[in-house]
Amino acid sequence: MNPSNRARTDVVVVGAGIAGLTAAALLAKHGLHVELLEAHHQSGGCAGTFRRGPYVFDVGATQVAGLEEGNGIPAGIHARLFRHLGVAPPAAMPLDPGCVVDLADGREPVSIWRDPERWRQERRSQFPGSERFWALCDALHRANWAFASRNPVLPPRTWWDLGQLLGALGPANLASGLLTKATMTDLLQLSGCATDRRLRRFLDLQLKLYSQEPADRTAALYGATVLAMVQEPLGLWHLEGSMQALSDSLEKALSKHGGRLRRLHRVQRLQPPEQPRGSWRITGHCGPERPRGGQPPAEDFRFEACDVVVTLPPQTLPALLGEALPAGYRRRLENLHEPSGALVFYGAVARDKLPPEVPSHLQLDAQEPGSLFVSISQDGDGRAPAGRATVIASVFTPSRPWFRGEEAAYQARKNEAMAAIQKGLEQPLGVGAGDWLHAELATPRGFAGWTGRPWGYVGGLGQHPSRFGPFGLASRTPLPGLWLCGDAIHPGEGTAGVSLSALMACRQLLAGRGVDLRP
Repeated sequence: MNPSNRARTDVVVVGAGIAGLTAAALLAKHGLHVELLEAHHQSGGCAGTFRRGPYVFDVGATQVAGLEEGNGIPAGIHARLFRHLGVAPPAAMPLDPGCVVDLADGREPVSIWRDPERWRQERRSQFPGSERFWALCDALHRANWAFASRNPVLPPRTWWDLGQLLGALGPANLASGLLTKATMTDLLQLSGCATDRRLRRFLDLQLKLYSQEPADRTAALYGATVLAMVQEPLGLWHLEGSMQALSDSLEKALSKHGGRLRRLHRVQRLQPPEQPRGSWRITGHCGPERPRGGQPPAEDFRFEACDVVVTLPPQTLPALLGEALPAGYRRRLENLHEPSGALVFYGAVARDKLPPEVPSHLQLDAQEPGSLFVSISQDGDGRAPAGRATVIASVFTPSRPWFRGEEAAYQARKNEAMAAIQKGLEQPLGVGAGDWLHAELATPRGFAGWTGRPWGYVGGLGQHPSRFGPFGLASRTPLPGLWLCGDAIHPGEGTAGVSLSALMACRQLLAGRGVDLRP
């Protein structure tokens, strides 16, 4: 073992996705010695990128929320954090429309405009009689946004946590709290819109995209804010270059404050302290993955740390902790809701093959292969050469079936899925089978290899009321010094959500050291 890979430190952060980069940079900013361990050769995780010849593809996430500076309301989480860390945010432009949703019903697609008044007019045209529903959503969103800006801790596990939660509550939250167990379909019922099938289908598509659940299974307090993210003074943002720009900015912040990112460091074991106030032992191996069947050495590196922040899906904890995991907590983890996987098509075409005013993001309703979320690069954004465009199309799928069967059967099923997605893109994009300059498909099996996430899961636990907010998995675990953040921890998925979860875990950790973190 290399002596440089055996050291004592204050904190080890496991996983250099957006949550891990954020947590590591914040802890380093506040004077802790931080080691950030990443199994892959680059940071970013689900918000990373890869290159194929002249094309740059965003692996999973293709848009960012939380870069707004405020303009009369609390600033977005990324804007707050970059200001606190003292680094410039990545260059980005707001999306307008944020998305165009084709409900495949012969009517004009729904354009989700950034301008609130224009979006109001669009809603009136597309969903007549629905204004009471949207007004209710807006009231919940405003209460949610003010609450989130006051840095609550959810769910609370100590008196300190509870104090942070109570201190973040305002009068509007006390009223909205009555809807903690409600779903988005309950809001439709309350507002008299339950019979509007077109509105319900629109909500099912949009909410499934952000919460992994349809309207009747999405928490109302989550869904109301998701539906408001496009409009000013908020917004969804398109990063220049690629999604990797967000990770690059966070890496700069980590380096600026003295933290260290170690790539190709795969953690295999977490061992709790043997005595109170002892150190955690973090061991694993370095370098690229071994060939199948090849056994990695028992220990390539070892770190000892007072605290460990795990950003991996919580389903990885039983393997990492072994018998050290408390039995009751193990049972809870084993009974967690299973997230979805995704099929993601990465393609490239000549730009003149696309409609002249094609939006950057579309959602296409279809029975086969399923609802597609499509992202198209913009001219000059660094993702494709001049005159060409990248096209990324994704659809949810159960993960585990993609790990079964022989290789030949897997490849045949993969080819069938890619053909179905390409066919689903032909009519709305006007692209023929012979127009693709590049085409490949990622399955949950490939995603598992890229991210190390079990079964290639692409999101958290789903924003059902039984798993949202006070009913979710806590960042503070039963093992002292072990913290969680990422898309399975409140407030959930997306780069903004995982950054908020990282901030929450860091506030808890630093409070134990007498530091009050309030960016």
